[in-house]
Amino acid sequence: MDILSGNELKSLMRKQLGICVSIYMPAIRKGTAIQQNQIRYKNLIRDAEDRLTASGELRPSEIREMLAPAQELLGNAPFWSNQSDGLALFLTPESFRYYRLPRNFEELVVITDRFHIKPLIPILVSDTEFCILAISQQDVRFMRCSLQRVKEIDIPGIPENIDEALNLDDFEKRLQRHTGTADMKAKILQYFKMVDKGLRDPLREKKFPLIFAGVDYLFPLYQEANTYPYLTEKWISGNPEGLTAEKLRDLALPIVEELFEAKKDDALALYNQNAGTGLTSNDVAEVVREAHHGRVGTLFIPVGIQHWGTFNPATDTVTLAKGAEAGNEDLLDLAAIQTILNSGTVYPMSREEMPGSVPVAALFRY
Repeated sequence: MDILSGNELKSLMRKQLGICVSIYMPAIRKGTAIQQNQIRYKNLIRDAEDRLTASGELRPSEIREMLAPAQELLGNAPFWSNQSDGLALFLTPESFRYYRLPRNFEELVVITDRFHIKPLIPILVSDTEFCILAISQQDVRFMRCSLQRVKEIDIPGIPENIDEALNLDDFEKRLQRHTGTADMKAKILQYFKMVDKGLRDPLREKKFPLIFAGVDYLFPLYQEANTYPYLTEKWISGNPEGLTAEKLRDLALPIVEELFEAKKDDALALYNQNAGTGLTSNDVAEVVREAHHGRVGTLFIPVGIQHWGTFNPATDTVTLAKGAEAGNEDLLDLAAIQTILNSGTVYPMSREEMPGSVPVAALFRY
């Protein structure tokens, strides 16, 4: 899997020099059907070549030169044996980038004067950073995570385990015998306060969700010791000892996804609450214009649906079109790009989830 950072995505969003080709395809990770990846890829490259030829903007030799790096991947056996759920490629006459990503894209080829990034937005939105604090008898581990990455971070000044901190010979056995004693709880609470103090620097001024991983008995005690305001109410239950950082991250994802869904529901409620006040719009042309001016604070867009047309920022004019002819671009993609570049939030949704089944929904800042 390749890492697509927020900075890289914003780089893809910006205007490029020359014509841009964006290609998306689903990928099969393993099994005999993995051979379908190269067949599908070859067909999409051919589709891009045909569209470039039909546009008439490049000579045949320029098209071959532009697509050459993508063609070379066809013979790269290690590349095809190491796929994720989806593949995204971005080409200009001067550049070529690809990403193997944890998302099952629909097949799509878009050729315009900027990269088409809307299929990537669910990854950006769901790639929220979060932290895991895993406590077992043997060690304390702190991890910064996202959907795409996980990194263990040392916390200076914290004893490596509960036994060392509290001078216990066998914490687990004593825990089982003394779970009800005030003395044992006081000692554990004392230790958790040390841990909380050690986390203050790495979490200072952060708003990442912090997810606790440990046996159920310990979580209420850690809640009592905790001073970080973004400790989640749900935790990873069970002894985390022996679990890899990647496994703990995977166990935490349902908790993070639930937080994201709650945040999206709150945003939808705010949109519905402000409907008809002039602070919302479901008109594609208006949303594109206002996103360009930085007025869109929250944007809801349907996944896998395009609305083609053009936007002239000099005249603030949006022209709708019926298809993806040369010169047209997906206006929903453009609105999403401008919203993100202006520090707004974009929520990709299914068509059925869209409020009132509208083509787009925007909540304005003012």
